[in-house]
Amino acid sequence: MEKHQDSSLRSLFTSAKVKRKDLESFHSSADQTYQENLSSAIDCLEQSRQIADRISLFSPNETLEDVSSNDIQYLLIDYYLGDLTLKDNAPDRRYVLRRAQEAYERYLHILDMYRVLSKSDGKLYQRYVEERDRFSLMHSHDATTRRDTKISRFKQEKALRLQLEQLTQNPDSLQQDDATLRDLYLAEIALNIHHTFHALDTIAQELKILTLMPPTPPQGPEQREADYRERNGPRRDDYSIRVDPSLSQLYKTGKAGPILNKEGKPLQPFTLLDSRQRLHSSVFQADHALPTMTIDEYLAEEKRRGGIIDGGGEQSGRPAEVSEDDMNAADAETMKAREWDEFTEANPRGSGNTINRG
Repeated sequence: MEKHQDSSLRSLFTSAKVKRKDLESFHSSADQTYQENLSSAIDCLEQSRQIADRISLFSPNETLEDVSSNDIQYLLIDYYLGDLTLKDNAPDRRYVLRRAQEAYERYLHILDMYRVLSKSDGKLYQRYVEERDRFSLMHSHDATTRRDTKISRFKQEKALRLQLEQLTQNPDSLQQDDATLRDLYLAEIALNIHHTFHALDTIAQELKILTLMPPTPPQGPEQREADYRERNGPRRDDYSIRVDPSLSQLYKTGKAGPILNKEGKPLQPFTLLDSRQRLHSSVFQADHALPTMTIDEYLAEEKRRGGIIDGGGEQSGRPAEVSEDDMNAADAETMKAREWDEFTEANPRGSGNTINRG
């Protein structure tokens, strides 16, 4: 490797790793600064890969022992490239997934060429090559087998993380001991193999979902104009003194017209509103309806409306008692009783019914 090319490759790769580390400090991948730094890191990795290909840094005629300890780290170029490409927020998600998938494939291919993959990872890689768009880590449908596979891979990844942490605890030994530095790079490569297969599984699932989605129609002039207004508001030449939009604009946006169709199904969202005072007064009330009057008030109101009839019952069959102090009422009651006696004497019981008497 020429000296200036070695320096250029090292500086580009180191810059890409630093920028990749800095991306972890962002809270959202949708941030514009995040996407700018992401694009810069991807460019550094692309240039690093081009330099490595141009100088034939890795060859199929070599073994892993033939690669120097300082050059082993460049095996991770394609892994970093795939990992960062997945975080790209480009509109064409299918294209982003394919680019990341190709980077991961190059990473596994070169590791398989140098026989870095373990026996289980080698079988997994061969299965991926055979069923690229249908790849899944959990190949079996048996729940027990899937659980055992998941636990096994989790334990392997945990052990690799622990090994990597132990190797990075003493930075001085990495600069002085070439074997320790080599073990560090190999441990990082082995850990990223697990991450690569997991990412390929996720990519296959996401591509399957995107395949089932209807294609996005190309944007015409009207759609682009609407997108502009949504982002930046109305243009100056669209100024109007109207506070509310015109009826034609409401029809265009689907905010006017009938609410329900003939079958009674809603055609557009709507909200049922009540009076503001009623809503305000019912904020801190109980969930159930509270009484508005007492029982006595209710009975008085019903009596006033004629809902209650006086009289009747057992008391209505009893004659009213005449006061002893009221002489006129007592004389009238006495005369009434005498007249009744005279009537009964003159008209004995059954005297009126003489037709059928035998």
